[in-house]
Amino acid sequence: MLLGSNSFRGFRLPKGKEMDAPKTSDVVLVAGNSHPELATLIADRLGVKTGGCAVYHKQNRETVVQIGDSIRGKDIYIIQTGTKDVNNNIMELLIMAYACKTSSAKSVVGVIPYLPYSKQCKMRKRGCIVSKLLAQMMCKSGLTHLITMDLHQKEIQGFFDCPVDNLRASPFLLQYIQDCIPDYRNSIIVARNPGSAKKATSYAERLRLGIAVIHGEQKESESDEVDGRYSPPTLPKSRTMDAGVGVPIHIAKEKPPINVVGDVGGRIAIMVDDLIDDVQSFVAAAEVLKERGAYKIYVMATHGLLSSDAPRLIEDSPIDEVVVTNTVPHELQKMQCHKIKTVDISVLLSEAIRRIHNKESMSYLFKNVTLED
Repeated sequence: MLLGSNSFRGFRLPKGKEMDAPKTSDVVLVAGNSHPELATLIADRLGVKTGGCAVYHKQNRETVVQIGDSIRGKDIYIIQTGTKDVNNNIMELLIMAYACKTSSAKSVVGVIPYLPYSKQCKMRKRGCIVSKLLAQMMCKSGLTHLITMDLHQKEIQGFFDCPVDNLRASPFLLQYIQDCIPDYRNSIIVARNPGSAKKATSYAERLRLGIAVIHGEQKESESDEVDGRYSPPTLPKSRTMDAGVGVPIHIAKEKPPINVVGDVGGRIAIMVDDLIDDVQSFVAAAEVLKERGAYKIYVMATHGLLSSDAPRLIEDSPIDEVVVTNTVPHELQKMQCHKIKTVDISVLLSEAIRRIHNKESMSYLFKNVTLED
């Protein structure tokens, strides 16, 4: 299903009631500057207009939010996603939420298709878990509910002190495979690394295809000893401990050269992931798949940030198509690379808003969706 379609396999609205307007008129859509095209698509499907909210930056780069209409006692849905201008996106969201909270809004729901900083959800050396900090900031600013899509780790939902609906884009991508890839029965789902093998297995089981896993690394990884944590300890001599006894030395982790576990010869290779930003690893994997005999290579991902020179690298690579959803705007990247295709997921977000507003169950949106997605 390409941009503009009204339904997708596995989630189809009842005939004659496609995207009915909310039952009451106290729903207000407010959009930031991150993705106005997606906000327009959601508003059109719901049959409402975006609220009169102006979000702009002063000459000193401070963010200013002005709400033109009264929102007292109304349900506010703030549509804002993460882009390359991530820090401004976050500040716009926080200020909009706080402005709605202090204007006596009944509820403030954040519709954030791509949650920024979601990859920084684990402790790294002497860093911090940034997604936890961001979750606390969002809740403190006034958000009472969150709608997002394909979190990098599902456990991020536990960082929030408010309900989180983590929607899935897999039904859209599965339908694209079935409708737009000729002879997809001759395909094989490829996990770019062992960590994404569960997601690949989930796709393969629903398409009734086999899987292959890429393991190893072509270039040497950066040393983990830069912060001094592996400096040898100085243990004082004691009567109960020999001088030579100390902390056991950990064996250094070494990855073998990149290798493919599974037969991809004469097959269509489809790599699946939740996010594609730095494409060098995807290109390296595609080159190995091409060497192993794959005659077409597709990359499927929910969020297409495609930063830096990603379009040029994709254009020069063996990858035939990169299929992403419109959770993140990437029109400029599509102009630079004809291999990038977009799938519209606004129907899922708008239906989620409608169900939350009308106090309906959200379980229908997760029909036939596995935990591994």
